[in-house]
Amino acid sequence: MKIRLATVRSTVATRCLMVSAVVALAVVAMPPAANAAAKQTRPARLVEAMAPRNAGEPIMAIVSIKSQQVTFYDAEGWIARAPVSTGVGGRETPSGVFAILEKNKDHRSNMYDDAAMPNMQRITWNGVALHGGPLPGYAASHGCVRMPFGFADKMFDKTRIGMRVIVSPIDAAPMDIVHPALLVPKPEVIAAVPARAETATRAAAEAATAAAEAKKLATSTAREAKPLPAALRKLEAAKLRADAQLASADKALAAASTDQAKARAEDLKHKAAVKAAELATELEAAKADTTAKLDAATAAKDAAKAADAKKAATATAALDAKLAAEPVSIYISRETQKLYVRRNTHKPAPDGGGEVFDFSIEVPVTIRDAGRPIGTHVFTAMAQDGTGLRWSAVTIDEGDSARSALDRITIPQEVLDRIGPTALPRSSIVISDEPLSAETNYRTEFVTVLNNHPQGGFVTRKPTPRPEMDVASGDYDDGFSMFFPRERAPQNNAMRRRSGQNERPMFQRNWWE
Repeated sequence: MKIRLATVRSTVATRCLMVSAVVALAVVAMPPAANAAAKQTRPARLVEAMAPRNAGEPIMAIVSIKSQQVTFYDAEGWIARAPVSTGVGGRETPSGVFAILEKNKDHRSNMYDDAAMPNMQRITWNGVALHGGPLPGYAASHGCVRMPFGFADKMFDKTRIGMRVIVSPIDAAPMDIVHPALLVPKPEVIAAVPARAETATRAAAEAATAAAEAKKLATSTAREAKPLPAALRKLEAAKLRADAQLASADKALAAASTDQAKARAEDLKHKAAVKAAELATELEAAKADTTAKLDAATAAKDAAKAADAKKAATATAALDAKLAAEPVSIYISRETQKLYVRRNTHKPAPDGGGEVFDFSIEVPVTIRDAGRPIGTHVFTAMAQDGTGLRWSAVTIDEGDSARSALDRITIPQEVLDRIGPTALPRSSIVISDEPLSAETNYRTEFVTVLNNHPQGGFVTRKPTPRPEMDVASGDYDDGFSMFFPRERAPQNNAMRRRSGQNERPMFQRNWWE
């Protein structure tokens, strides 16, 4: 038996040597050009890398699904890159434009068996995030973007809420761009922002106090005037009865045939006349008083409405003045033919998770040749450049070039006047064929997803339902008003053409991963 086993091993070894020899001869015989071509077709192994310079704070991260790589950029260029693992088929990482919404160093998934997701940086409330995880060398996640554990830990402390994250189906990188449509700040306006914010905040507080006092006065005058019409009607009825009694007494006097009857009738008539005169005087006074008090109640009500309108206007002005110190983000959708503006208020969301974004500006926008695709382009103010800004452009979808896309847009002058003078580094303009994703809500900046690419990781996620919670609409802190529409499903799964349906920003209750 031992002899037979040794013979088998010897035979196998001999065959292996023969195969190795054949392969070696084939390689030697391969022409040099063919050998070089074979090496070029072999994909290079992606490795972590840090820029050989002092890096600034990251402004954006670009995830390339094609190359399975993420690159972080500061104002001067790339600062860090690493391999990633994006979503598998059917649960693909959606391509589009996102921003960091929440950070949790020790997050655990409540979708996938409490799986550890260290250094989690959420980019959608529907469960897509950047986080540390195993990298097998190919797409393998359920829709998230896995980064090397050490790299994720290193970048976690460098990023901030609101940092742009672009998930591109192709390899993309920011390119410098100059164009007259890009925002141009005014240094003197920016310098005046703190004083303007202080003045506007004080005016808003005074208007709020005046509105409260006007409301109190309107309430008290309305309460005082409320019973007067009923009292007036009662007096009018009493006056009618007195007039009827006087008329009856007058008839009785005329019909009296004896002196005694006449005397009695005259006495009744006199009393009825006195009563009618007293009621007439009382009625006239009541009418005057009722008219005056009803007029006062109406005036107080109108004054309260005016004070409330002033309160809202000054609150908006105060919020605008405060937000002028924040980078501004503009989204222009060819689909909806609208322009949206958002800025981070840095107020914690009242229902937990993330921060509240102001979305008080939404206006129609003019796009030349609106029926022709324009692509998806992200323009970012990378840094100050003298008195202006240095802008970059990233294109991730088919359509016009970034410059041609800007040529087709006419931003309303009132929007430019309102936000242009205070534009700061990190401000951005996104132009896209796409509508805003249903993932966009009051706790996000802009979320747009390329509908002509897979979105499996967006739509297969069904978070654990959370208990219903009472959410009130109305004034939020500095007059910031927000509303909570009913939940809608995210955009449909992919490889479909753009639907033409106008998606609206939606609030979704089930947002934990």
